Amino acid sequence: MSTRSLEIARSLTPDLVALRRRLHQVPEIGLELPRTQAVVLESLEGLGLEITTGQALSSVVAVLRGGAVPDGAPRPAVLLRADMDALPVTEEVEVDFRSTNGAMHACGHDLHVAALVGAASILVERRAELAGDVVLMFQPGEEGPGGAAPMIEEGLLEASGTPVSAAYTLHVFSAEHPLGTWFGRPGAQMAAADEMTVRVVGQGGHGSQPHRASDPIPAACEMVLALQTRVTRGFDVFDPVVVTVGRFAAGTKDNIIPDDAVFEGTVRTLSAAARTQAIADIERACRGIAHAHGLEVEITWASGAYPVTVNDEAEFELARDTVVDLFGPERWVEMANPELGSEDMAIVFEHVPGAYLNLSACATGDPELADDNHSPRASFDDSVLPDAAAYLAEMALRRLATL
Repeated sequence: MSTRSLEIARSLTPDLVALRRRLHQVPEIGLELPRTQAVVLESLEGLGLEITTGQALSSVVAVLRGGAVPDGAPRPAVLLRADMDALPVTEEVEVDFRSTNGAMHACGHDLHVAALVGAASILVERRAELAGDVVLMFQPGEEGPGGAAPMIEEGLLEASGTPVSAAYTLHVFSAEHPLGTWFGRPGAQMAAADEMTVRVVGQGGHGSQPHRASDPIPAACEMVLALQTRVTRGFDVFDPVVVTVGRFAAGTKDNIIPDDAVFEGTVRTLSAAARTQAIADIERACRGIAHAHGLEVEITWASGAYPVTVNDEAEFELARDTVVDLFGPERWVEMANPELGSEDMAIVFEHVPGAYLNLSACATGDPELADDNHSPRASFDDSVLPDAAAYLAEMALRRLATL
């Protein structure tokens, strides 16, 4: 077991905590994160990295050149990622570094950024041991509309001059497991997430004479119920599908039949086959019900949907072994089932194999009672920062040694 990365990470703790708290006070949402980007660039100054910034978004890509490789040999590369964006949530956590602008790092991405900056510092100090190069990916838009795809389009995966061979990231949790616990699973780690909008088009009229109108509301209600039934009858329970309609809108007054009714929902799946079938089944059910009522229906799917996040088995094994080696088996928990949340890192994993692990940063004594990520009361413990930084650095060191 090598403890060098941990030793360096722990020496960086005050700086990493200060960086995380600075980011926490100025959260930004979406693809344009100018203040966050400026803080990241400032934090990377003096490390001798090759840095580029995004054109279509406020991303940062930094290439860390490792030590020498044999003459004529290609320079292998791996990728380490941190997402940088926040959420449109008003913070309710009483800390002296509370958000100042009405948004919130309610999912812990400020810790991810600090950890990746820490990993960069560790790897710079251990540069001579790096048998290749490391691409550091600081990504906006993970919470939507998605920053990984435009970064890939701008050359992320070839930023070092050689296509990256593997990619790694981590995510902090504010609840569920005791502080300092690492957890993950091989295969499907998180679900695909697709967003649908269904507009049922009829003909408005007076509520006292429905026969003179074409009422879209009963048909839309029938569609919502039919989708729930279809999930329970049409899919293998061991390859689950979740369809949730979160918004339903129609009409302006109790005695007016509207021209249309609209509902919006999310579809979560854990396999490509189930995802394809779910989309086809939803469209068939809605069109069939509309036809039966003599109505029209328009179905649209949001662009940039995230696919299933899949941990490559070999990369996951390396990640799990690294955690156990660094922190001991008592701090590792194998997840029995995937999460049905979704993750933009899935786009990267469609191009290169990788591993995505979770780390509890639960700041309360009882993780079962703690507020989850995305809550305005989600609270994260800074003490995990050196461990997160050491893990990321070790993943790069260990994987490059095998290429």
